[in-house]
Amino acid sequence: MPDMIVEATVNGRKIKKIAQTHQRLLDFVREELELTGTKDGCGAGECGACSMFVDGRLVKSCLVPVGKAQGSEVETIEGLGRTGELSVMQKAFHKAGASQCGYCIPGMVMAATAAIRVNPAVGDEEIKERLGGNICRCTGYQKIFDAVGLARDVMNGRLPATALDEDAAEGGRYIGANVRRLDAPSKVSGALKYAGDQVMPQMLHVQVLRSPHAHARIVSIDTSEAEAMEGVEAVVTSADVPGKDGFGVFVHDQPIMARGKVRYVGEAIAAVAAEDLLTAKRALQKIRIEWEQLAGLFDPDEAMQAGAPVVHDYAPDNLVKHIPIRKGDVERGFAEADLVIEERFETQQVEHAYLEPEAGIGYVDPDGVVTIVSPSQNITHHRHMLAEILAMPINKVRFVMSPVGGGFGGKEDMIYQGMLALLAIKSRRPVKLVFTREESIATTAKRHPSRTSYRMGLTNDGRIVASEIRVIYDGGAYGMSTEGVIRKGAILAAGPYAVPNVKIDTYGVYTNNTPSGAFRSFGSLQTQFATESMLDMAAENLGLDPFEIRRINAMQAGDLTHTKQELKSVSLLQCLDGAEKASGWETGAPTVRGATREDLDGEGCRKPCRLGARFHAEIPAPKLSEVA
Repeated sequence: MPDMIVEATVNGRKIKKIAQTHQRLLDFVREELELTGTKDGCGAGECGACSMFVDGRLVKSCLVPVGKAQGSEVETIEGLGRTGELSVMQKAFHKAGASQCGYCIPGMVMAATAAIRVNPAVGDEEIKERLGGNICRCTGYQKIFDAVGLARDVMNGRLPATALDEDAAEGGRYIGANVRRLDAPSKVSGALKYAGDQVMPQMLHVQVLRSPHAHARIVSIDTSEAEAMEGVEAVVTSADVPGKDGFGVFVHDQPIMARGKVRYVGEAIAAVAAEDLLTAKRALQKIRIEWEQLAGLFDPDEAMQAGAPVVHDYAPDNLVKHIPIRKGDVERGFAEADLVIEERFETQQVEHAYLEPEAGIGYVDPDGVVTIVSPSQNITHHRHMLAEILAMPINKVRFVMSPVGGGFGGKEDMIYQGMLALLAIKSRRPVKLVFTREESIATTAKRHPSRTSYRMGLTNDGRIVASEIRVIYDGGAYGMSTEGVIRKGAILAAGPYAVPNVKIDTYGVYTNNTPSGAFRSFGSLQTQFATESMLDMAAENLGLDPFEIRRINAMQAGDLTHTKQELKSVSLLQCLDGAEKASGWETGAPTVRGATREDLDGEGCRKPCRLGARFHAEIPAPKLSEVA
């Protein structure tokens, strides 16, 4: 691409720099001016992490061609506190505890500053409206809104400047006190360096060739043309792995790059390190692969059937793990039940959508230590795995955890750090990889999709006497966290309720879908959705208040869980009381026997309670004449 000269005023200083015509303003500011406080979150103008001012107007710089900045005045997050002191808005974000991972915060501070500049008396609802173009995945927004309101009131003189001071801890005690985060100033000022913000001398840029096929054998791969390109310093495939190639949280079944065959769309096949990003991208197009298509497997139920295509040879039944739990006699429990409900539930993949895309730097230090800098959520485990993969002693492998711009379990897997290590070793230069948002969504682990078959037996007074639960989790192409996820799902499947007879089976299954991994409260959300839905349907059918049916079955201190753990203290009843009060729920809802004819179906059940479920009443249903 041809170069161009950009002249502008940036944060009050005139600059004159060479830019490439294809660059966005965001790229120019981050790469040429090295002002990395402005973040690249989505690349599509949706998240607001790249917000800055151009000629006094708030813009999303990922959508602005660099040529648009010619002759303009540009202000970035670094320009808000030019004297080295935080601006009032930045201080308010610090005071209110409005930053967690911090990746979205520079853009959020810029949008908040714009709101005050446009309307110094901005109201609470207008604050929410003006910040509507900025996304945060951590805080829940309330503290952010509080921070903007605090800054507004200090600027308008409604509050003194001392309102921004740190609260004093009474008697030197910090437990229960409003103590500020130590890293907040670096986050609200944009000074904190995430992995994608860091640079090193002689650093190369990495791009990854990914599979277009869900299941295919790699007959041959030829990288010679890519390696011969000017500016390309290294190309690696699985053939470059010197040690035992495999990583994972519970089972080391995933190679650094596809070995022999690919198992999902987006799986890494080869990686290129080049002098610049464009050269690395072009080199990917020069890699030649000959494929043999294999039958794909996309349904976990089908994966468990005899004769299904096999994802991994060591698991001919495509089973990652089966976790069974048994308590009491579930069939006897159903025989004692007055009501038996059956239903089937499904949950889908869920993307973590952390604002910081995956990124990392790899280099070999002067002592020959392979070093990886990345937002890994499991650096100790990753270090041990990488040492085996590289066939190096553990003291020659080092992981440095960079600030994590949101993870939620999604950065627990070592999906790219191994490629960085191989490229750093081969090129003998630092290498850097930053995922695009599209790469992040398409190729990294998601929350496990699930299918739950549920049978629950209850007595007329609402007590659960038996629960039979079977859950199939789609683990995707590799094991990752599946064993832990389905174990947690099994342990918590029946909910926090004292059920005397329980039968639970959870299965993790290999398919050719995108791998599934850790995600906040993993395993339990899928089963809790099913359990709580079942209780709501049972309450409707029995004419009980939904809060009351939960109180009837709630575990108490001294109870044993389904896995025989004695509970020393239980706060479920207090939680239910608080939720009922906060929701404004009206108790004493009419029971089935107080319903009208229009409320009931032909079997005497409330119509809304059926929801496609199959109800088996072991007692005669009330006659319509009794409820008219």
